[in-house]
Amino acid sequence: MSSTAIYHHKKSFNLENGKQLRELRVAYQTYGTLNANKDNVIWACHALTANADVADWWKGLFGDKYLFNPAEHFIICANVLGSHYGTTSPLDTDPVTGNPYYLSFPEFTIRDLAQVHQLLAEHLGISKIKVLIGGSLGGQQAAEWAISNQIEIENLILVACNAYQTPWGIAFNESQRLAISADRSFFSQQPDGGMKGLQAARSIALLSYRTYEAYNATQVESVNEKTGDFRAASYQKYQGEKLCRRFNAYSYWYLTKAMDSHNVGRGRTSVIDALKSIKSNTLVIGIENDFLFPINEQEFLGKHIPGAEFHSIKSAYGHDGFLIETDILTNMIGTFLKDSVNKKIVKLHKIA
Repeated sequence: MSSTAIYHHKKSFNLENGKQLRELRVAYQTYGTLNANKDNVIWACHALTANADVADWWKGLFGDKYLFNPAEHFIICANVLGSHYGTTSPLDTDPVTGNPYYLSFPEFTIRDLAQVHQLLAEHLGISKIKVLIGGSLGGQQAAEWAISNQIEIENLILVACNAYQTPWGIAFNESQRLAISADRSFFSQQPDGGMKGLQAARSIALLSYRTYEAYNATQVESVNEKTGDFRAASYQKYQGEKLCRRFNAYSYWYLTKAMDSHNVGRGRTSVIDALKSIKSNTLVIGIENDFLFPINEQEFLGKHIPGAEFHSIKSAYGHDGFLIETDILTNMIGTFLKDSVNKKIVKLHKIA
């Protein structure tokens, strides 16, 4: 069973760009029980449109009888700033104007998302994380948080992410925002503004999440006579409609901008030096046929994070494989964590 809670940060939250949120609310879920030593914390950072219920969207890796299970671990997942699943977002009321923020919401960065995690950890009295894990935008958050060196992170697991957002990724995000802003209702200052645009944006995004092979395997026509009403077209429409039923265009707009901001070298000596400052035992996992975050981006992380292990997998689902290939991830991560424990035992024996 999970426990859902809201943390109300009673002070103003200062964003990286110098702007402030006078009120900050963080929705999070926990699973399991924190042990007496407070050393059984597993912290999961979620991706673009996910939420704090990690056992739902990362089922097969988190949950009863899976690798990260609440019987053994204290699992935490927090809804990110800007997302509308309970954390402060553009749909909230601006305490200054008394009206919803919408497009007056201040822009924020991946570094801000990591800082919100830090505030929540301090609120929960957690000073050590056994495993910090994230994929895609979640991996970007995890990398930033580890580099900040504000909390002890024993093991860091980065999946299908990068050290900085590339022009390729930014171009995909901008294309999605162009689709949203082409929907004039986006500027209507209504909770359902921009929904047609969001549907189109999701269709664009999906092409970057999947692969040519996946579409040919699942959306191919069974007859040669068709000239319209194609399965692939229906699938794109359905996926866009599905997102519109659970998300909003304003959160999507701001979160893609946050992803664009990702660069661990900003304000630091260099990207490489920032990665070299990570002290955690680190596992980096890339997907060989990831169209959105090509595997060379994970190879870069593995090369420059001290002592990091790098592994790759091939998935018919491309980038989305980080959510789907949970059996493979379980084996890779499970082996890595066992090796990490063994290394720790060896170090203790050497000290003794």
